Amino acid sequence: MGIPHHFLGYWGYGAQQELEALLTSIVENLSPNLSLCRGEVLNFPPSLAGKGVRGLGQKNYFSLQENYPFPIWNVVHIGIDGNCLPLKNQIAAISASGLLTSPDVWVSVQENNCLILGREPFGKMPLYWTQQREVIWFASQLQLLLPILPQSEVSISGLYGYSCFSYVPTPLTPVNGVFAVTAGTELVWQSDRQSGILQTPESKKIHSWQEAPDQLTDEATAITELQTLLKDSIERQIADLKDEPVAVFLSGGLDSSVVAALLVQAGVKVRAYTLDFGDVGISEYPYSEQVAQFLKIPLIKVAVTPSAIKNALIPTVQALDLPFGDGVCVPLYLLSERASQETQVIFNGEGGDQLFAGWTNKPLIAAGVYQTENPAGQETFIQQYLRTFHRLGGYESQVYQPEVYAQIQNLHPEDWLLAALDRNECPSLLHRLRRASLMLKGAQNIHPRATALGFAHGLWVRSPFCDLPLAEWTFRLSGELCLQGACEKYILKRAVENWLPPEIVWRQKRGMGVPLTSWCLNDFWHQLGIWLNPETLRANNHFYPHIAAQIVEGKLGAAIQGRRIGETLWLLIMWQLWRSHVLNEELSKQSLDHPFWLHRWLWRKYKIIRNS
Repeated sequence: MGIPHHFLGYWGYGAQQELEALLTSIVENLSPNLSLCRGEVLNFPPSLAGKGVRGLGQKNYFSLQENYPFPIWNVVHIGIDGNCLPLKNQIAAISASGLLTSPDVWVSVQENNCLILGREPFGKMPLYWTQQREVIWFASQLQLLLPILPQSEVSISGLYGYSCFSYVPTPLTPVNGVFAVTAGTELVWQSDRQSGILQTPESKKIHSWQEAPDQLTDEATAITELQTLLKDSIERQIADLKDEPVAVFLSGGLDSSVVAALLVQAGVKVRAYTLDFGDVGISEYPYSEQVAQFLKIPLIKVAVTPSAIKNALIPTVQALDLPFGDGVCVPLYLLSERASQETQVIFNGEGGDQLFAGWTNKPLIAAGVYQTENPAGQETFIQQYLRTFHRLGGYESQVYQPEVYAQIQNLHPEDWLLAALDRNECPSLLHRLRRASLMLKGAQNIHPRATALGFAHGLWVRSPFCDLPLAEWTFRLSGELCLQGACEKYILKRAVENWLPPEIVWRQKRGMGVPLTSWCLNDFWHQLGIWLNPETLRANNHFYPHIAAQIVEGKLGAAIQGRRIGETLWLLIMWQLWRSHVLNEELSKQSLDHPFWLHRWLWRKYKIIRNS
């Protein structure tokens, strides 16, 4: 089956020896977290022996003063055992699932001397590029491109996008001069053999989520078709499996439970893994246990304690590669770590909410109806959609230091939502929201981070809901089949109601209860003074130095209360740790100019005295 891997390469006009020397140097100096497998070298310089590298390339030695016969290229695969064979014209490709008949990212060099970087529409794998003179460097990990840059600097646009969404919106990245290929597109560079100058890349949309003109309204037909599509998706995902067990990340919610049921029906050996947050947070364990007992599969409970989170925090940041501010990332890292002890393939239920209009769509539908009837309302629908991310959008003047605040005045986060909420592609509100959820929360957040956390532990990641025939079929569904009254995912529940206990199928959806506020205000209280130290923030010159104290005191904004306190602090913590452990910025000296060096009860007393 092979081992999860990454690739790094270049294409363009340059000095061959210099480019290969740089490529070799980068691979020789890889940090341990970037290479899982250090095996035999194939077709690459002897200096890379033992580095787990496979290379191939077109090596045209020529004088730049004479002519530019062809662009030169080379690519190395890192952490590979030699079983990966790209398709025709492809010089690099990766599939998150390990099923290389349908790669998730690919790099092609065509006969007309053009370079193509492509990405499938679900966004399961990222793909990055940067241009240095007349050479395009590309990689499946951001960290692999950092040594190419003359200087690694934070992108203010990327930072602002992250603070609004908890992920960096494509095609931006958090680093100046490095860009991400948007899911469902190909970037095409044409070479000019006369001048040796590369043209601006053309962006080609290779897939778009579109509402079907004829909507399916018959419930019985929809149930039958959906059951067949779900089973077909599973069959494609298990085609290469032999007799080894696979893991299912079982939250106890509908989507992961459906995946577990389908695998059991298909005769696959399944081991379920679930998170246990103990006495804090919302426990999903009883539901997971009920599903496991119903399906007669073993269930492994992974304890998520504050000490486990603290120990896994930096490895998670390094594994994610990009900053992701969602509190579920570290628990999922622990889940992947545990599953990797017994299997190499994990299944999840990611994508179900996006496909079947999960619970988060109900308030947006109400907002859309209100906006239609009150077009002169204070907020546009896109502004209301932006608020559903519950991040720092709208707090800019209180969050950013003056220099950064001035730089973001011409940036409007609503612009990053426009393409996803395109009425021309999906005229009806529900399909438009589903399209947006697939393009934004799915392709730019949920799926790439799931793959990164799996790859960090040598795991192939399979998401049966990320199936193109299934997804395209859902755009044929009438709104009533997706959302019937207060019941979300109605048609999915009807299709699987005989596969699972009714309490699982019909219970009301709740998000994963990661107890971030409890952790931050109790177990990690002293750590806040280190992770979000005022002197460090002052030196970074981005966020206001005392933003953490403002948040815990409830002074940043009326909406940042309760669980939003932990979510907002975590957003900032993950960004700061990303700067330190991925961008490798040096930390400044820390100050004690903050309340977190006190015991929390003592700080509370001080507040009472100060305010009396």
